[in-house]
Amino acid sequence: MAIKPMLHPRNQHREGYDFERLILQSPELEAFTIRNPRGRMSIDFSDVDAVRMLNRALLLTYYDIDFWDIPTAYLCPPIPGRVDYIHYLADLLAESNGHEIPRGPDIQVLDIGTGASLVYPLTGQREYGWSFTGVDIDPVSIESAQQICQRNGLNIGLRRQTNPEDIFEGVIGPRDLFHLTMCNPPFHASREQANKGTQRKWRNLGKGHSKKLNFGGQNAELWCPGGEIGFIARMIEQSMDFADQCLWFTSLVSKKDNLQPLSRLLRKARVAEFKVVEMGQGQKTSRFIAWTYYPEAQRSL
Repeated sequence: MAIKPMLHPRNQHREGYDFERLILQSPELEAFTIRNPRGRMSIDFSDVDAVRMLNRALLLTYYDIDFWDIPTAYLCPPIPGRVDYIHYLADLLAESNGHEIPRGPDIQVLDIGTGASLVYPLTGQREYGWSFTGVDIDPVSIESAQQICQRNGLNIGLRRQTNPEDIFEGVIGPRDLFHLTMCNPPFHASREQANKGTQRKWRNLGKGHSKKLNFGGQNAELWCPGGEIGFIARMIEQSMDFADQCLWFTSLVSKKDNLQPLSRLLRKARVAEFKVVEMGQGQKTSRFIAWTYYPEAQRSL
């Protein structure tokens, strides 16, 4: 197995996919395995069913998730990169906790756009024992997430956002206090743009043209008016109304060019501090932006 040094040091997937271990836990995965040109065991990442089975095996083997499934054509997220976000958030909280990662159910996390896969709460709860509340605007995603929780006996809060213009309003109650909010926002501005992104990924996989994507995705998962920058801009603006109810607001930012305008918006919002955290993930670099209204002296956990 080749070590992926760019993944977070605590990421259990730094050494790539241990297919022998995965197949031992999930024998059904073996039917989807192939040998890549280097002779190493892999899967066809353009095969929707293979990717879904790999995720199922990863969640069972590393996170003790016995049941995991999502509706057809819904976003099937790559686990290693998603977990990296969780680990870097743990480091962010450690900065206000004597450089010790806080663990246990007292740490409250709000996952905006949790999706049908519920991947952040599932992995974050297993890694650090945190309490998660997942929010989504899509009723099918909420239903899928509820089924995953019920089948695994997990206590994860789920809330439906009914207003597409709102992000925090309607889901953060007057008595709620969160240490973190997290979000993987829709990064396309239109269905057409999302379809072009899909075709580009298929070409990169050497599969030519297709209307489907191996990782799937519904409209609300892939695009929204204004795209990624519009969504995060609304998030920044609306976070001001909940400034004292969350220690750190965060969101993934897929496009580096969006950082400069978002930084300007954060300065206008008069946040106490904001930072960009770079995350290396295999062949690419990802990042998230984090901001807080709490002065440093008031951030102790």
